[in-house]
Amino acid sequence: MRRLLAGLACLAVTACQAVDTSRPNIVVIVTDDQGYADVGFNGDTEIPTPNMDRIAAEGVRFGRGYVTHSVCAPSRAGLMTGRYQSRFGYDLNPSNDPADAEGGLPTYEATMAEILKQVGYATMAVGKWHLGTHPSLRPLERGFDEFYGFLTGGHRYFPEELTLNDLSDAKMHLDWYRTRIRHNGVPVDTDDYLTDELSDQAVDFIRRRRDRPFFLYLAYNAPHAPLQATPKYLDRFPHIADGPRRAYAAMVSAVDDGIGRVLDTLDAHGLAENTLVVFLSDNGGTGFASRNTPLRGRKRTLFEGGVRVPFAMRWPAVLPAGLDYGEPVISLDILATVVARTGAPVAPERPLDGVDLVPYLTGAVSDAPHDTLYWRRFGAGQAAILQGDMKAVWTAEEGAMLFDLGRDAAEADNLATERGELLAALEARHRAWSDGMGAPAYAPLRTWLPMTEKQKRNRPR
Repeated sequence: MRRLLAGLACLAVTACQAVDTSRPNIVVIVTDDQGYADVGFNGDTEIPTPNMDRIAAEGVRFGRGYVTHSVCAPSRAGLMTGRYQSRFGYDLNPSNDPADAEGGLPTYEATMAEILKQVGYATMAVGKWHLGTHPSLRPLERGFDEFYGFLTGGHRYFPEELTLNDLSDAKMHLDWYRTRIRHNGVPVDTDDYLTDELSDQAVDFIRRRRDRPFFLYLAYNAPHAPLQATPKYLDRFPHIADGPRRAYAAMVSAVDDGIGRVLDTLDAHGLAENTLVVFLSDNGGTGFASRNTPLRGRKRTLFEGGVRVPFAMRWPAVLPAGLDYGEPVISLDILATVVARTGAPVAPERPLDGVDLVPYLTGAVSDAPHDTLYWRRFGAGQAAILQGDMKAVWTAEEGAMLFDLGRDAAEADNLATERGELLAALEARHRAWSDGMGAPAYAPLRTWLPMTEKQKRNRPR
């Protein structure tokens, strides 16, 4: 069926012969803490997401699409480098201290933007960075020609709440949520809901840079807390009585509108056919207002609900439309696919951990893209490994667990006792992988500024 769909895609538009696909435009769209179930293409009917769904309908839906970590910054580091972030000790959310030159993505690791600039791409990062606040670690120093957004892991959405000029003005934990938005290194005033501001900038970049290959990294902070939305979006959900769930739905809807504007802009300028668009969340939903149904777990866990996310990819000139791909893939594969398709060079001493997905999605290769996938939460007593359908999970609270995801995506039936030999083999394999990884060399979140008593009580465990 995959081969048939691929052939029909080529015949429908003759794109396989007519379009030079050697240097596609690349748009990577990341949402923040969006639940696996909170998108139409994964079955949600409560929050309409027609534009997220459009990417899947006109391309590929990954039912088993994973990220490399269950919290924000490490997951983004894996995505941006195409390498397990544990290789360079990026297993924790950093402190946001702008004086910490080690508190972010190491400068010896190449970002997707740095790699693509070698082959002539224009690059822009829009939205949440969270890969270092020190001046040497910011987007303009990491391969991006332009940056519009904020440097830390979260932000407030209403312009009147952005009252701090810079991180140096922060006095308490989470003050960084109130810094002014930065445009190419300069704090600027905004007058609109932040999600809409980010969408504006993404659309403007495509319009301005459409005459050469471009890479747009559109990293929305929605629907990450705080749960804030304008009446324009809240009014779409009068049927949702729960206040937090309604605000969350409104935030997802705002992002979906922005994605629709990006897709429409690509269409308007004749760019859609040869633009690779990838959509995913950085980790699973928190379980508060979001939903990861039918998956077990949430953000900060290595159960499926923490690391399996909404994930779709569209490239009309190359990929079949409407493909529901069931083999495990991971965010590491995005850069590997980009490198394979653009010829951008990668340092041989730092090989990528992902694979080029194109031959698997077109049916040229029938094997699964990955034999094994790995996760760990450094210092949290959590680890996981996936081999085929079999997944082992270890937590400090529950010990060793083994699940057959082929029949138990909810990870409800622990097979550790009856399949102890397999569990031991997976444990040995994970240990060998983990022994080759690094340890964090920077201060973690909550170590930079003092916390209020309420923040201490409510901190995630």
